[in-house]
Amino acid sequence: MLDFDTLTYDPNTPSFYLILLSTLFSFFLSSLIAITYQLTTKTIYRRAHFLQALVLISMVAAMIMQAIGDSVARGLGILGALSIIRFRTVLDDPRNITFMFASLGVGIAAGVVGFTVALTGTLVFCLAAFILRASPLSDNNELIGEIRLQVAKEDRLRGIVEGTLDRYCRDYELEKLRYLNPKRLKRYTAQGVPVVEEISREDLQEFTYLIRLRSSASVTALTTGLEGIEGLEDLRLNFQQRQTKL
Repeated sequence: MLDFDTLTYDPNTPSFYLILLSTLFSFFLSSLIAITYQLTTKTIYRRAHFLQALVLISMVAAMIMQAIGDSVARGLGILGALSIIRFRTVLDDPRNITFMFASLGVGIAAGVVGFTVALTGTLVFCLAAFILRASPLSDNNELIGEIRLQVAKEDRLRGIVEGTLDRYCRDYELEKLRYLNPKRLKRYTAQGVPVVEEISREDLQEFTYLIRLRSSASVTALTTGLEGIEGLEDLRLNFQQRQTKL
């Protein structure tokens, strides 16, 4: 693990130059990780503070490991001190958590003078990130669509709707099914007298689906296919970016 042989290394009393070298080395490698994250991340929600955190947290980890050395008492003391701090920052993307752990790993390896481990791990990690960026695992279609449509209250129509979704959607999920009650509308006459009208919807059912389109499909083709369903009364389609749920 301790593969730095050109300097005399004492874990309990590391020299100033060794501490400086390990900190600068963690800064250099974590900067490569931050640049890799910037180049391989497709989302526009790339906060500058997160990129800075990727670099700085590696240097903090290296400093902590140098401070601990081989002392169990120091390790327990730092563990107790860190337990006082409440970290409430939420990383909702598992990929962001992975990059944060990679930066921490670089700092830990550099802090214990495992420069070969840190360098090799960083290069392989960054190469893997670029390979995954160009692979089919990195899909451009991240938008989740919500379809809300009203059809006649017949059991066979659900199979027709889902058959249409099978042709155009890679994944779909029925989120809500409800039977509609009569709807009341209020309008005013020319004299300003309110008149309540009741629209009967007793024979209608409303489906709400979450969908993800196929790469070869389009929103126009999906809409055209759904509009051809017999008894379709209303159709609404909305696409938005949804957070990853774990």
